[in-house]
Amino acid sequence: MFHRRKGLSEDWARVAESSLAWWGSFSADEQAQLADIADWLLRHKHWEAAHGFELSDEILTVLALSAAVLVLGLDTDYYREVSAIVVFPTTIMSRGEYAGPVRGTVTDGVVPVLGQAHDRRGAILIAWDEARDAARNPGHGRNVVFHEFAHKLDMLDDVTDGTPPLPKEQMARWVAVCTEAYESLQSGAARPPLDPYGATNPAEFFAVATEAFFDAPVALRTNEPDVYEVLAAFYNQDPAVRSRRAPS
Repeated sequence: MFHRRKGLSEDWARVAESSLAWWGSFSADEQAQLADIADWLLRHKHWEAAHGFELSDEILTVLALSAAVLVLGLDTDYYREVSAIVVFPTTIMSRGEYAGPVRGTVTDGVVPVLGQAHDRRGAILIAWDEARDAARNPGHGRNVVFHEFAHKLDMLDDVTDGTPPLPKEQMARWVAVCTEAYESLQSGAARPPLDPYGATNPAEFFAVATEAFFDAPVALRTNEPDVYEVLAAFYNQDPAVRSRRAPS
């Protein structure tokens, strides 16, 4: 049964410092903004633990603050399609039709899923162990929270096509840059730190690119400056510059 949670716990700052390796890269003002967004998410969205799993203060703090990162330069209204967050203790075994190991193929069966974002105000599913590991060990371009919440931004126009709401003046540049990188991944080219999974479809490309933008920003800006540029324009953030403040 879904239920509403209280906001951030009194101990949230300690949890952030101990469980989020990237927390120190944000300025004091940014940290305060992230806390406000996370508190809003916890108070206004439904949070549920699956399979008898319990939602500790650490889990709620890490997930909510991680989700807050994406809309730090936007607005909480960008999460209006997020109705609920369901947290699983570990990888979700899901039955359904998914992209197969070879481009253009599909597989129908039970497959391991780290997270899912359902459309039409459906829930976001998150595997806690994956989210925890990404929070503690950033820099690999992978973060299931960033990935699944990016899908919800993509869904804002009711078309999951890898293009979030953009000002008209940004659209042509976005399409040109993302199409080139996506088609390159589809051809089998390595485009680190973009995960090859981004070749699955345009929606997955956007989610994968978002992961890299926030989790491995310097590598993305160095290797994929055009992709970095269009993402920075959309998210109104420059995480590569911010990362210089990260504690050593």
